Amino acid sequence: MSAVSKVAKNTTVLLIAQIISYALAFFYTIYTARYLGASGFGIISSALALGAILSIFTELGLSTLTIREVSRDKTLANKYIGNTLALKLILSTITITAMVLLVTLGHYPPQIAAVIYYITLSFVVGAFTSIFYSIFQAYEKMEFQSIGQIINSIIMFSGILLIIYYQKSIIEFGLIYLIASIISLIYGFIICVWKFVLPKIEIDLNLWRSALTNIEIDTNLWKFLISEAVPLAISGIFLLIAFKIDTLLLLYFNGTAPAGFYNAAYGLMAALMFVPFAYVSAIFPLLSRLNVSSKELLKYSYEKSFKYLLILGLPIAVGTTLLASPIILLLYKSGFSQSINALQILIWAIPLIFINYILGTAINSINKQRETVKTTFIVMILNIVLNVLLLPRYGLIAACYITVLTELTCFMLWYHIMNLNGYKFNILKLVYKPFIASLVMALAIILLHTNLFIVIILATIIYFAALYFLKTFTEDDISLIKRVIGRT
Repeated sequence: MSAVSKVAKNTTVLLIAQIISYALAFFYTIYTARYLGASGFGIISSALALGAILSIFTELGLSTLTIREVSRDKTLANKYIGNTLALKLILSTITITAMVLLVTLGHYPPQIAAVIYYITLSFVVGAFTSIFYSIFQAYEKMEFQSIGQIINSIIMFSGILLIIYYQKSIIEFGLIYLIASIISLIYGFIICVWKFVLPKIEIDLNLWRSALTNIEIDTNLWKFLISEAVPLAISGIFLLIAFKIDTLLLLYFNGTAPAGFYNAAYGLMAALMFVPFAYVSAIFPLLSRLNVSSKELLKYSYEKSFKYLLILGLPIAVGTTLLASPIILLLYKSGFSQSINALQILIWAIPLIFINYILGTAINSINKQRETVKTTFIVMILNIVLNVLLLPRYGLIAACYITVLTELTCFMLWYHIMNLNGYKFNILKLVYKPFIASLVMALAIILLHTNLFIVIILATIIYFAALYFLKTFTEDDISLIKRVIGRT
């Protein structure tokens, strides 16, 4: 199978899994919000934000490093699984201790404390599951990861429906996250043993040979893992804080209801992230190999990826801005009307998020993860300072604008990193045609007065028709599409 076909196959299976998972998550999130109300939903959202931040210390960027290194040399799979398992056992202990300290010092009520415990533990368990998923990705067998994601979503969806049916408390909502994570871990372990390697805990203190240089390095594997993964972890921590702290600060400064309104809108935006996630998950192993074998092909793949994700992200922002009111009222009802303006602002983070996915992936694939530490620190400080200054006075709307500004800052800094490392291209050349097509689509949405779903379908057709007439797709693009569908 060619590299293009393999990326296309893996992107497709991940997209299918993500569509199913996000569709289920979409509905169980709405049911949760309706059942718990803005205040209860704010508590769940805050617990998820805190759990995600704490879990970074368990993950430590090890899964990303495993994908990068094992995709270059499959014989490393057993060593990476064994040693990352050992490292994560130590790191998870630190994470759980930090969680207990934060809850204790925060003097949370028992119900909220229980929700935080269950949800944070689910993230810790998920960090171990990601070890197995990273092997699936490194071998470019994303169908196994896809099945695992679907299983997790089905359990979450079914569990939340049962909780609502039996009128259980908010604590059970937290518990279902943990149950779903444990079952996903068991699935990942079984598939890894059945199809790849038998995981066993290792502590490898011998001299290490890097897959990038194939030269023996005067260090052991643990030092190599930590030195390479820590920049990924630090960047991940900074970014996660930047994009999760707003919920916690909204809760602190403005109360549970604004946090609920914010996350109702944010959840709709986040539900769209499956597109870039699926794509970069499929292309990351390829980019990692190309960094060793062909810099020119890596640059070509990076630029094409940037173009395609921009084409997909821009019309979503334009269309959602115009259709935010019917979308929010259809999904959350009038009780969440304050989420309409929030969604109209937040959705403009989507085009930036789409292209930031490929920027971050490209930077990691060329082993420049250390260069992102300073940039992500700047992004985090900017976000925190703006939130602390503006949330007490402007609340919900300020949080939305700050999120978009944070993504824009991240884009500018990461784009600069890629340029400095020789991967520069004319961004305006890629932007102007999708921008014009989006304006044509916007005019159609304004003129159409019919069912929401019909408007969305017609707007999508009009957008891609406009791209066609503007000759957005080059001969190279058409050739790639033909290769994907197997015509050449």
